[in-house]
Amino acid sequence: MTTHITTPATDAPAEQETAREAPAPAVPSAPTAPAAPAAPAVDAPATGPAAGSALRTGSAPSPLGRAARGLGRRLRAFAVRSAALVALLALWETAPRLGLVDATFLPPVSEVATAWWELLGNGQLGQHTRASLARSFGGFGIAVAVAVPLGLLIGWYRPVAALLGPLLEVFRNTAALALLPVFVLLLGIGETSKVSIVVYACVWPVLLNTISAVGNADPTLVRLARSMDLSTPRLFQKVILPSSVPAIFTGIRLAGAVSILVLVAAEMIGAKAGLGYLINASQYNFAIPQMYAGIITISAIGVAFNQLLVTIERRLSTWRVPA
Repeated sequence: MTTHITTPATDAPAEQETAREAPAPAVPSAPTAPAAPAAPAVDAPATGPAAGSALRTGSAPSPLGRAARGLGRRLRAFAVRSAALVALLALWETAPRLGLVDATFLPPVSEVATAWWELLGNGQLGQHTRASLARSFGGFGIAVAVAVPLGLLIGWYRPVAALLGPLLEVFRNTAALALLPVFVLLLGIGETSKVSIVVYACVWPVLLNTISAVGNADPTLVRLARSMDLSTPRLFQKVILPSSVPAIFTGIRLAGAVSILVLVAAEMIGAKAGLGYLINASQYNFAIPQMYAGIITISAIGVAFNQLLVTIERRLSTWRVPA
């Protein structure tokens, strides 16, 4: 007879719990290398709109800062340009007061400024200035309108240059003021003779510079334009005139200065109004401050007129590469 021995079911979980609670035997582990020091974190450069905003807010100057720097540069440039003029005015003021020169013949610049203001206040300066500007600018405009086309024609067509060359050499070496009595005899003592003498004096600088500019045009550009079958008017428009602008305006600026100088001399001889007449009459009346006031007015007009011509030249020469 077989005897079955049974184990209580409640003992199995206790044994399992005892087995789980028993500590596992320690297993020797291999030696490990010391940990390397952690590398410092490097931020990746920002890209996209965030980077652009950071640059704008960090390094780019503000519009107010740019305007301030631009104003500073203009003020420094103005100070450099005006330093010599300020020194001249200071010398003019102090030399007569210190007795270095006779104040009767060279009064201080403050007295001249007072006389200039008085002439402006009583209307005499404005009257004489208008008369001179009308004559000077009228003769100057006629000279430019005549000399530029004629210079282009003479400079482009060699037979015309060969025909008129000797005649031009004769007249350009004849001083305008030397012909003033001839103009007065032929045209009278009125406005016509004064404007005509200005035209004669202004024609030659513009004419000769225009002829030289056309003759010195880049032959490579001319050949290239001809290879493109450009007509003569288009050739002048695209090649000859743009390359001739600097030399032509050099002559025009010279003519602008000549127009004022010659007119003043002509007004001193025979005129009843004008800055030349004012200077001459002040000398005869021994009104020396008024005389210097007229001279300063002529100088200021010349400087302003030259700056106007320089501005026009820059507008017409925008194709040039700045040096």
